[in-house]
Amino acid sequence: QVQLVESGGGSVQAGGSLRLSCAVSGITYSRACMGWFRQAPGKEREGVAAIGGDGTTTYADSVKGRWSISKDSAKNTLYLQMNSLIPEDTAMYYCAAQPWCTRVPGPAARFFVYWGQGTQVTVSS
Repeated sequence: QVQLVESGGGSVQAGGSLRLSCAVSGITYSRACMGWFRQAPGKEREGVAAIGGDGTTTYADSVKGRWSISKDSAKNTLYLQMNSLIPEDTAMYYCAAQPWCTRVPGPAARFFVYWGQGTQVTVSS
């Protein structure tokens, strides 16, 4: 059974930082592509970052230069380091996985089959 469990969300003031984690089980993590997505109330789900099984990374323009996606294969954990947070980053954040994957062209939902339940991030001005 595949499980993705996000953690690390919370409330922070603009300009602050948070690190999200996603614990993964049930798949061969080292061979998986992983992604982070977010959805704010009344808005469509947006891909923010993805990392391939080969370690290549892609980012949405809205977070490029501010955030960093990484993974620790020894711990089967995906991370999203979020710096310079702005109120527009407020959303529910989800991690997603695609097993047996080398690389994805970008953080698009259609490339991922397994999803976590999400963790809330709130940024106040």
